[in-house]
Amino acid sequence: MKIKIINIDNKTSGDLEVSDKVFSKKAKKDVVLKAVKWQISILKKRTAKTKQRNEIKGSTSKIYAQKGTGGARHSSRKAPIFVGGGIAHGPKGASKRILKINKQEKRLAFKNVLSEKNENKKLFVVDDFVKEIKKTKEFNNFLTKNKLNNLLLVPDKDSKIKVEKSARNIRNLKIIDERKTSIYDLLKYQNVLFTKTAIKNLEKRLLNE
Repeated sequence: MKIKIINIDNKTSGDLEVSDKVFSKKAKKDVVLKAVKWQISILKKRTAKTKQRNEIKGSTSKIYAQKGTGGARHSSRKAPIFVGGGIAHGPKGASKRILKINKQEKRLAFKNVLSEKNENKKLFVVDDFVKEIKKTKEFNNFLTKNKLNNLLLVPDKDSKIKVEKSARNIRNLKIIDERKTSIYDLLKYQNVLFTKTAIKNLEKRLLNE
């Protein structure tokens, strides 16, 4: 199949031949959902945790006898009412649990998301000239002419540094290296723009792995 290559004037500058195995897969939402949950589990931070009574180091013996002192009844120094004791009903800090997903499922999820973007006409390819745009104003004009808002921009590694300089201050735009492209980002942003080199590199990786 072919994907149109757009240029700076919102015109087609040619077609790029791509594989049906990557950009025309039948959607399997369960695999995509599993891949997203897997990625979120990696990014998720450990929640707050306080020590409970049984986690405090020290003696478990009573601080004084139950009767005969005239004072209130107490157990050990680990009790929550004492300084340095355990915290009553504090956050337990659920341990970080990374979900599992195999390579085949991950590749399939990538192909499903790319196919859906392509089918909905939300996936675009631009010639590598984009790295020659040096000013933010020029880059913004390019996005406006092509109606590319809420955009994930995926350049190849050679273009990334140059593209970042001219596009990093534009709102609702994220730039990510082709090698670090994630399913979560592809779903998060409405439009996805690849450089020609980047999309061929990603396609090659998804077919060869």
